[in-house]
Amino acid sequence: MKILLLADIHANWPALSAIDESFDVCLFLGDAVDYATDPVPCIEWIRENASYCVRGNHDHSVAQRVAVRPRGTFRQMAAAMRERHFEVLNDEHLTWLAQMPVTQHLTIGDHSFLLVHATPRDPMDEYLSSVREEWEQRLKHVNVDFVCAGHTHIPMNLKLHSTQVINPGSVGQPRDGDARAAYAIIEDGQVEFRRVEYDIDRTLHHMAECGIEQSVIRKAGTILRSGGNPAVDSGANA
Repeated sequence: MKILLLADIHANWPALSAIDESFDVCLFLGDAVDYATDPVPCIEWIRENASYCVRGNHDHSVAQRVAVRPRGTFRQMAAAMRERHFEVLNDEHLTWLAQMPVTQHLTIGDHSFLLVHATPRDPMDEYLSSVREEWEQRLKHVNVDFVCAGHTHIPMNLKLHSTQVINPGSVGQPRDGDARAAYAIIEDGQVEFRRVEYDIDRTLHHMAECGIEQSVIRKAGTILRSGGNPAVDSGANA
């Protein structure tokens, strides 16, 4: 059983379309939208290929038309590109975003899984890095083999007693210093993190074609080419 684990695509179709993997099951951990300008093919790919999905904070915000206060680089990007989302996403897309579950408990083969976008305590919004003690607190009442989460855009494999916490990293906006699209494979209980190069210029050109301000595109280019600008505090705006 080969499981493809994806998170944080963020409307970056060139990044998602660069992933060429066979799989038996695809698990999507939220945030299909925002930060780039091509949400439709990303959503349609997920709907066609993902067996199980959970809703991310950006999925929720777009579906509910929540206004973005443009504080900080990442919020500026979301605010600048969200109008593009409302131009191209139809009611069916928005309903799908709104109706994705916040958590999923499931069994695949011999292993049990909990899917969340952020943490079991706060499935959509809590930003938690790889601090072992903090994750142990979040897992006190969780009894599964794998907790799969996204949100931080940073790959993580944290083994805590009988549970592994897996974050595959971000497909569309990595923030671990590696610009390549990130994802993970779980096969026979073994986790492998993988990366693939994609055409970042294509992503940026699409932003320009959509009329995004050049200052925003330059910031997006810095973040995408550097694998997450280390001078920007990403945690508050994940």
